[in-house]
Amino acid sequence: MPKPDQTQLDYRSPLVLDTRDLPRRPGLSRAVERVVQAPEGLGVELIGVDQGTPVELNLLIEMLSEGVLVRGTARTEMTGECGRCLGEITDQIEVPIEELFVFPDSLVDQTSEEDEVARLHGDLIDLEPLIRDSVVLALPTNPVCRPDCPGLCPECGGAYDDLPADHHHDQVDSRWAALKRLAQPNDQTNPAR
Repeated sequence: MPKPDQTQLDYRSPLVLDTRDLPRRPGLSRAVERVVQAPEGLGVELIGVDQGTPVELNLLIEMLSEGVLVRGTARTEMTGECGRCLGEITDQIEVPIEELFVFPDSLVDQTSEEDEVARLHGDLIDLEPLIRDSVVLALPTNPVCRPDCPGLCPECGGAYDDLPADHHHDQVDSRWAALKRLAQPNDQTNPAR
């Protein structure tokens, strides 16, 4: 049985733009506003956008001689954990989006490698790779819950925000550990005390 064509896009998908109603004359444009669900795997190690989270798209699609320019913004909610204290982070993120989708057999299409430019699939534009690249590249690689987060105590692992102000651990140089034991009272060695 032959493999199905993976390049076929469903024009009914919210992550697909249909450009048939925009005549192929340079300079014509159309605004597109829609809310889509975030695809799977939209994030980095400590922070990302959960699958199914609403993503607000405010786009302008503009016809050019070589293709269709898509630009605008994507706004959504990111969740993750702080890189210092491992506390939960929830915040809004708004990222700029801009990509030229070239026409098949255009000069740019003919002179570019397969993965160098985005291409139209007939009259359809697949927004998922564009959203994925824009959002993931804008996410912080080392997110923090707040800029002055003190992090975790390296000795006990407790969050400094949850520990008392006078929290400390006695630091004993291992070379002096035997002397420290001699200095401590021992009920078995000194029964007279």
